[in-house]
Amino acid sequence: MRRVGILRAGPLFGLCLAAFMLLAGSCAIEPDAPGPFYQVEKSELAGAPGDIIRSEAFAGAPTGARAWRVLYRTTGLEGEPIAVSGVIVAPEEPSDAPRKVVAWAHGTTGIVSRCAPSLRRGFFGSVPGLKAFLDRGYVVVATDYPGLGTPAPHPYLVGTSEGRAVLDSVRAAMRLAEIRASNEFAVWGHSQGGHAALFTGQLAASYAPDLKLAGIAAAAPASDLTKLLRDDIDSGPGRVLTAYALWSWNRVYGAPLDNLLDPYTNAAVDRIADDCLEGLFQALLLRRHEKAIEKDFIHGDLSEVEPWRSLLVKNSTDSAAAGAPLFIAQGSADMVVRPAVTISYAQGACRTGTPVSFDWIEGGDHLAAAKKGADKAAGWIAARFAGEAAPNDCGKLPTAAAPG
Repeated sequence: MRRVGILRAGPLFGLCLAAFMLLAGSCAIEPDAPGPFYQVEKSELAGAPGDIIRSEAFAGAPTGARAWRVLYRTTGLEGEPIAVSGVIVAPEEPSDAPRKVVAWAHGTTGIVSRCAPSLRRGFFGSVPGLKAFLDRGYVVVATDYPGLGTPAPHPYLVGTSEGRAVLDSVRAAMRLAEIRASNEFAVWGHSQGGHAALFTGQLAASYAPDLKLAGIAAAAPASDLTKLLRDDIDSGPGRVLTAYALWSWNRVYGAPLDNLLDPYTNAAVDRIADDCLEGLFQALLLRRHEKAIEKDFIHGDLSEVEPWRSLLVKNSTDSAAAGAPLFIAQGSADMVVRPAVTISYAQGACRTGTPVSFDWIEGGDHLAAAKKGADKAAGWIAARFAGEAAPNDCGKLPTAAAPG
């Protein structure tokens, strides 16, 4: 086991650490390395997207529910079959009718294999709204995304990769013999997971026409990646997330780093990439450990250097192609995903006629969007499943400048 960060700061550090432990419910201990469950032979990849390769009981489910860790098939960036891991949670009580599905898309946990949420102790506490969904009788499925659990690299903030993994997780839930899961689903995600949720909507009709998407709920979603990474340079945790993107896209796309990083900074990015995150405070600890990651650690502007410029555009969400009604939660004091960017995405969706329900959390930071928005998201999803008309806040969206 390894701990991220250096525990040698003064009293303020101790107070912050205590606050983080209360928030995250952990001491930021990294999960174990993936075992044989996550290893796949090429012969096991034959089959359709969403087919389950293997499953096993997953301990610790909430009272009245049961859970499974699953390994299922999805489609890689070159159209090749790949394996992805995840967790499926369902009410224990039998159901006469197929249960509707909520697909949870998680926020940033890291970019190497052992950072998979399905490897973490306390997994069930990491899904905002889980109890509310289970109490309503829904199946909840949570993908790890490719390269987490399964062999790295993880295509971090690569929309097609995330969206396919989410859609195929719903198909996997339908194929798990122990439950009756419907093809009707909603997707709910935070931060990176909000990015995944929005891409799920964009891809659903073309990639998974057999599924019925009722709605998309996203908390502080990463939408415009050019603006996101430019803003994140201003904060310690944001620079860690930017380092993740640099490392991942270098390996996934072959995008060069030589003209962006000097050898000293490149080595620091490698060290950061090798660590997992439990939350933003841990990103701050990691940032303090890596003094090489300063505001100007990137030489130049990613939005002006190819192929980075094109990749940022390619992996930014398209508000004109949402694919379903939207619920968006955003904290007004978010320093990671700035409010102005989320509002701009919502405005774009409104211009194309997509109903947008906007939950503005006054004074809320990046984590508050998911924690405080979960109950409203659950109620909003339940209404979509019930066939109610989607509420629309397009005429009363907030206006905000980026904080700080």
